[in-house]
Amino acid sequence: MKLLYCSFVGLLLLIVSDSTCLAQMPLSDTAALSFRLPVTQSVSPTRDVADLVSRWFPRLHITPHDSASLHEGKRFLIVIPQIGYTLQTQLLAAVLLNTPFRRSGANMSTISTQLTYTQNNQAFLTAISQIWSRNNRFLWTNDWRLMHYPQATYGLGMYTSTDRRVVDMDYAYLRMYQSLLRQLAPNFYAGIGYHLDLHWNIESYNAFREFTRISGYPYGVQGRSVSSGPTLHILYDNRQNSINPTGGLYANAVLRSNMEFLGSDDTYQSLLLELRKYIPISLQSGNILALWSYNSFTLDGNPPFLDLPSTGWDSNGNLGRGFIQGRFRGKNLLYAEAEYRFHITDDRLLGGVIFANAQTVTEQASRQFEKVVPAVGGGLRIRMNKISRTNLSIDYGFGMDGSHGLFFNLGEVF
Repeated sequence: MKLLYCSFVGLLLLIVSDSTCLAQMPLSDTAALSFRLPVTQSVSPTRDVADLVSRWFPRLHITPHDSASLHEGKRFLIVIPQIGYTLQTQLLAAVLLNTPFRRSGANMSTISTQLTYTQNNQAFLTAISQIWSRNNRFLWTNDWRLMHYPQATYGLGMYTSTDRRVVDMDYAYLRMYQSLLRQLAPNFYAGIGYHLDLHWNIESYNAFREFTRISGYPYGVQGRSVSSGPTLHILYDNRQNSINPTGGLYANAVLRSNMEFLGSDDTYQSLLLELRKYIPISLQSGNILALWSYNSFTLDGNPPFLDLPSTGWDSNGNLGRGFIQGRFRGKNLLYAEAEYRFHITDDRLLGGVIFANAQTVTEQASRQFEKVVPAVGGGLRIRMNKISRTNLSIDYGFGMDGSHGLFFNLGEVF
């Protein structure tokens, strides 16, 4: 199944500060905006798109990015218009507003809002923030989304097909995730939160009939579904720059307990375990081997259909390059990816990646992992901001059964 996405990153409008604004907003990973200044810098001078535009069009008076942009107390309003196309949405138009800032001795905080409308009458309004207190003692995160999102689903398990038994789903969706974490040791945090997933006006159908079960699963297929409950978070993150790490480890665990007395359709527990490791190949080249493991488990109970782990439905929407969103879905999901990141030009303006991933979900009948599906691909990286090391990512992935597609991100995939 082909997935095409092209993004136009417009003028970055500086409203609040008199310094250069930071074009550092990963469109699919707003939660990754906290970063520290890199410990090591490239030996050769680095360049980014602002340097190129300044050289090619000197009359535009583009201010080059420099380290003064990261001084404490600076606030920016970044406006990024987008146009694009995906098989899931067809044509789309969006506007992203982002405000990064930094408190004394703290990582970079950000508040981001995005409004999107598509040719398929899909509409999204998102508000995502990650706010660090002074000296990183506390971390407050929010992920709020309001969506009308018609989409196709292919059933549960790994033996599904895009050619038959495809079910169209139409629904409205409200997500409210928030958490508060406290630093317990250097780079180590723990805390609590509350997650709400509310779907309503759910309709499941194809050209012939409506469905009250999909792959025999009756929960959350029609009408309304609610998952509501507290969460327990444990986080370790020693990356110098979470936008484009040159080394370090990120480990995240979230235990979620959805409870009927808090409004859930069913009492069930889920566990998310995520690990990212970045291995420098050599200090001279700056090339990186990046490893990602993402695993989601239903410990007991029956989550609503739309809350089951699925391809492309991780918090950043990047899981499973090479496949369309929602391609595989089940009660439990295992995912692993490796990506080799290398520089093409000495000034770091252009880079490239090659990647491979594999995913599997449990089957509805046996509740076992029975089949693993791989994907491979490669891509280009264009340096948008040399201070934050934000890249424009352009990837092409190939999956099984003829699945392939083009994927864009402003920022690294993980």
